Amino acid sequence: MGTILLPVFSSSDALSPIGSFSSQLNGDVRGLTAASSGCHGMWYSALLVAPSVLFAIYLAISAIRNIKKFFLGRSFIMISYYALLWITTLLNLAWCSLQEWECSPGKKFLWNLLSLFTLSGMLFLEISLVAFLLKANYSGGMEALLHNFIVSGTLVGVDVLLKVIYVFGFGIPLFIGVGSSHWSKWGVWTIHKLLLTAAYGFILFVHFSKWRDKLPPRPSFYNYIAVMFVVSALAFFASGLSAFGVRFGIWLYNFTVISYHSMYLPFLYVTFLADFFQEEDFLLENAYYSEMRDAGFFDSEWD
Repeated sequence: MGTILLPVFSSSDALSPIGSFSSQLNGDVRGLTAASSGCHGMWYSALLVAPSVLFAIYLAISAIRNIKKFFLGRSFIMISYYALLWITTLLNLAWCSLQEWECSPGKKFLWNLLSLFTLSGMLFLEISLVAFLLKANYSGGMEALLHNFIVSGTLVGVDVLLKVIYVFGFGIPLFIGVGSSHWSKWGVWTIHKLLLTAAYGFILFVHFSKWRDKLPPRPSFYNYIAVMFVVSALAFFASGLSAFGVRFGIWLYNFTVISYHSMYLPFLYVTFLADFFQEEDFLLENAYYSEMRDAGFFDSEWD
């Protein structure tokens, strides 16, 4: 009777069914672990997602409770900003929840696109909010709204165009934070954060100069500017360190990213939109009067 020859495989052999199945299983486990914990780790994702979800829920509850006042409001600026805040909140929530896209080669384009829209929306709110507060007018009409949006939109449009060229033209991984030590990336972010730091720093300088009366007499405005100056300065410092390959700089930059994406939109809401939902208009006027009084703008009346 003829001898039957059976192929003998080792589990380490690439052609072995056992080895092939084992390699595939290990790859699936690693992929599942990476997708479940996120590229940066479970805690990084949790610190981003949890505040974003809570703020979206709070914003929805606030909208339901104040739906009547929202539609009866007379300020086109407030209504427009509230709509923009909702759009940006949803984009930011998607950005925080889809962190695994950053490490998925097949979704690199989608991640860059999502990051571009999210950061552009937040930057638009950031710039237009400062422009709005500098005017110190909560009841402006369509003309003030359009002027504010044109100025802010122009600045953000230039920023978006440059980022599109950097990311899709030159291939600079601006929005890839994992395993990215590209010096051009950190150079771009260093310049970007420097411009924001200089803008906020200039406003603070004017506040302590003889031109102080050119700024709105609202302490909440200066608190907002001071906080954004510190955050921008930290991001600028972190980007500069990262450009030289300092690991602490990358850690500090990730910290500013978490702080910005998890806290900025709630901070903007408290500073800018929360007063719009006061039950009576006189409460809003009284709040502004109290801020001006605390800032010392009525001291001259007692001299």
